[in-house]
Amino acid sequence: MLKISKEIKDRINKLKKTIESHRYLYHTLDTPTISDEAYDSLVRELESIEKKYPELKNENSPAERVGGEPLKYFIKVSHAVRQWSYDDAFDFEELTKWDEKVRNFIRKEGLEKEEVEYCCELKIDGLKVVLTYEDGKLIRAATRGDGMIGEDVTNNVRTIESIPLKLNKNISIIVEGEAWIGHKDLEKINKFRLKEELPLYANTRNLAAGAIRQLDPKMAKERKLQSFMYDIDLSNSKSKETQSEEISFLKELGFNINPNFAVFKDLLGVQKYYEIWAKKKSSLDYGLDGIVIKINSNKIQKALGYTAKSPRWGVAYKFPAEQVTTVVEDIVLQVGRTGVLTPVAHLRPVVVAGSRVSRATLHNEDEIRRLDVRIGDTVILQKAGDVIPDIVSVVKELRNKKIKEFVWPAKVMQCGGDGSIERIPGQVAWRCVSRDSLEQIKRKFHHFVSKKSFDIEDMGPKVVDVLLEENLISEYADIFTLERGDLLALPRFAEKSVDNLLVAIDKAKGVTLARLVVGLSIPQVGEETALDLSRHFKTIENLRNASFEKIAVLLGVGPIIARSVVEFFNSKENKKVLDNLLTQIKIEKEKDKKSNKLNGKKFVVTGTLPKLSRDEVKNLIRENGGEVSESVSKETSFLVAGESAGSKYEKAETLGVPILNESEFLKML
Repeated sequence: MLKISKEIKDRINKLKKTIESHRYLYHTLDTPTISDEAYDSLVRELESIEKKYPELKNENSPAERVGGEPLKYFIKVSHAVRQWSYDDAFDFEELTKWDEKVRNFIRKEGLEKEEVEYCCELKIDGLKVVLTYEDGKLIRAATRGDGMIGEDVTNNVRTIESIPLKLNKNISIIVEGEAWIGHKDLEKINKFRLKEELPLYANTRNLAAGAIRQLDPKMAKERKLQSFMYDIDLSNSKSKETQSEEISFLKELGFNINPNFAVFKDLLGVQKYYEIWAKKKSSLDYGLDGIVIKINSNKIQKALGYTAKSPRWGVAYKFPAEQVTTVVEDIVLQVGRTGVLTPVAHLRPVVVAGSRVSRATLHNEDEIRRLDVRIGDTVILQKAGDVIPDIVSVVKELRNKKIKEFVWPAKVMQCGGDGSIERIPGQVAWRCVSRDSLEQIKRKFHHFVSKKSFDIEDMGPKVVDVLLEENLISEYADIFTLERGDLLALPRFAEKSVDNLLVAIDKAKGVTLARLVVGLSIPQVGEETALDLSRHFKTIENLRNASFEKIAVLLGVGPIIARSVVEFFNSKENKKVLDNLLTQIKIEKEKDKKSNKLNGKKFVVTGTLPKLSRDEVKNLIRENGGEVSESVSKETSFLVAGESAGSKYEKAETLGVPILNESEFLKML
């Protein structure tokens, strides 16, 4: 038996208390303060600790409960059939383990000869309702509640037009389903609430739950609730042999069903179904957070039965979470290419939005103070929009009292010199006083060869670092004077890789003015600003000789960027570096516009698109006369959005900015 430390006991007690608090907010009051994914992440941590230390587990553990307590001002009703919640699987490996358990039970029950099929259904993110009909008439609708006792919401459910008050057959039956509200209706309601200065609904699930629990049925009707029914609990009609037949029978009775269910004979088919809907979920009007997989045979379902909280014959296969919880193990200051210091949180590794994450930027000193994030804190991590991990908030209920505030240092030795740092005038950022540390030089070169600037294939950060360490390059021009013999003398540089690198370097000698400006690492100057400067000044000579006044008046530039540009080109060192570079490269003209179809339109691009990269979409916008911006505002004409669109999508919805998927955008061209 493993020895249980005081820290483990404290952690599990705090986890239980925190989970119960959020469970009550979510299931009982419908006012969640963290996302479903973050909540699931806390539960999974509790489950993992209880698995490791089973003696700490008891029947009252939040990991063993279903739903929450009913609200006191609703009439409580007992369910004729207990309502269960499904266990979760978060990847194919976990799904395979579930399947192995199922097949073991099938063998124990002597049902090996029975055909095993999987009925897959979309997991709608709404509010579960249980409907009871007698002789074909709706007599009661209830919420799930704690699984045993729910709340009577019959009057409100009667306002949902897709739920029949009278079935097509005079049978007595209890069915389960999901009440939901569409994204478009959420957008309309939030626009109204914004005008009235009322709190906005965070998502469609919250809105559906709020509508179902309105005391006035007229208010519920105004919310335009919709429904999908998916299961039969009890019926006096002839029982169906399979889950898929049950769904079809529900449709016969007059219920609205989700038509996207499918039956597969193996897990590979299930996985393909899962991957298809993981990509397509953003195109649907209803919220979707995964798929539900059920053994199709009702005979096998009956034999498998239930655990203390879940059916053995079914599992919820969740889509990659966009929010999870993890622990901050360290906070480190990272030196950027312009000497700006960025605090980075080193995290306990965690999978979010389908990829493993161990670091997240904390942006600046002010952001650390705003979040009040400390080393040792449990935090909610988000990965959305531009797919960059971001710490949303700290779960302060889990904070150890001994944890101290993070103190911003007086010196950072990676800065070079004596490590002195200074606050940039008029900004929240800090930077190194010395501008020539090895760390800064490395990052400048990494940026110079990247796709956004000179785009030198086969010259990644590791290659750059070796070239710097071997003193083969010290400024940008040196890259274009590298010889084959120089490179072959380096460790682990084979002939083919050297030849490929030299071809890529030669190809990169032709560069547009905008890419050159990006590559120079001028503070405050990114892709869009570089394009604005190149389009206005036309040549590098015009730009390097331009006055502060001429630069500052440009739309989208302003005085801070103008001052930075002028200071950069006035530096003797920068002049020398640029002059040497210009002897090795040729500045090419920007590609002519293909059309003016997007003239006068401003676009923001976010999320992961099915076929094109965000950079490819941005180039198409520019080539057709449009303008690209990085932030959504009232001036935005369109948002082009893919998977994990995040906050930009939400802001566009709130502001009424039209949202396009990839195919809709391409149709515009």
